[in-house]
Amino acid sequence: MKVLVINCGSSSLKYQLIDSDSEQVLAKGLCERIGIDGRLTHRPAGKDKVEIEAPMANHTEAVSLVLKHLTDPEVGVIGSLAEIGAVGHRIVHGGEKFAASTVLNDEVIAEIEKVSDLAPLHNPANLIGIRACQELMPGVPMVGVFDTAFHQTMPEKAFLYGLPYEYYEKYGVRRYGFHGTSHSFVSKRVAEILGKDIKDLKTIVCHLGNGASICAVQGGKSVDTSMGFTPLEGLVMGTRSGDLDPAILEYVAGKEHKDLSAMESVLNKKSGVAGVSGVSSDFRDLGKAAEEGNHRAEVALEMFAYRVAKYVGSYAAAMNGVDVIAFTAGIGENDISMRARVLAYLGFLGVTVDPEKNNVRGEERVISTDDSRVLAMVVPTNEELAICRETVALVK
Repeated sequence: MKVLVINCGSSSLKYQLIDSDSEQVLAKGLCERIGIDGRLTHRPAGKDKVEIEAPMANHTEAVSLVLKHLTDPEVGVIGSLAEIGAVGHRIVHGGEKFAASTVLNDEVIAEIEKVSDLAPLHNPANLIGIRACQELMPGVPMVGVFDTAFHQTMPEKAFLYGLPYEYYEKYGVRRYGFHGTSHSFVSKRVAEILGKDIKDLKTIVCHLGNGASICAVQGGKSVDTSMGFTPLEGLVMGTRSGDLDPAILEYVAGKEHKDLSAMESVLNKKSGVAGVSGVSSDFRDLGKAAEEGNHRAEVALEMFAYRVAKYVGSYAAAMNGVDVIAFTAGIGENDISMRARVLAYLGFLGVTVDPEKNNVRGEERVISTDDSRVLAMVVPTNEELAICRETVALVK
């Protein structure tokens, strides 16, 4: 079966067409600046990539352009749309309603709309993508794969905040967690690589990118995660503040004459390692600046490593032990120095980085020494493949 994986943002649309039997990517691409002027980058396997400027007034037009290129005689990879057996949609927030991927129908879509206020920048865009595909591919089964679903196994002690309980009952204020598709994929892949039953493993997955989160996975289930009610909680990230004293908001808002909305923008877009360093949210830029003697860049890098290590330590305590620490996503897979910085804090767990093994980017590998009691690994994530697998499991 050929599965089209769709990930819609407010003005973008990423896609992959995957052959589920071989799990090969037949084509992938990105539509950008939807509703502005429009740009498509289409990468068919075995052919030259295509880059075009094309008006896309909305997501329906973007999906239409994608389908046109997938079936194009020159740059396409399929003969007709009839070859697409299903569509898998990434959906950021499923609230408490969805603890697993779900076949999309009118009832499910209505439930997704109900929790859109929990992810106002993401869910509406995801829904637009769903409706666009339904319009252009009527009758093709579609599946929603939720970023939050994997974390619905967290116990109350992990997902509740120390707030009046009525806020949870009335408004759903709780920790939901994100990057669930990645955390699920990587924890399963760890078990496969090691040839062990996932039920016997305690794994801490470090999804480290511009957006970053840690997840404690015990017996294949998420028992705690660092992102919370929104993706703002947890680690210091590229431009997000992560954990802080909430009283800071009122204090700084008063000094700077900002309202809550403006402060939220600061926390999401002007903070993190970019805000601390004054250099960049890109860790490659930070590394270069630190090497050139920029103190704030070095502090930003060390803050990030320190926060990651603190979460790993706390999750080892939460699970009463840990077998594997897995690094994934852009920084986790590619930043050799950052992995070493994090693991330098974790000797008390019985893990030591092997510099030679750690000298790797984007490859599956154990990077701890042979005598380490806890394994450290690099495991590249593949959220699109995970969405494809979830989709096939539900529609076959």
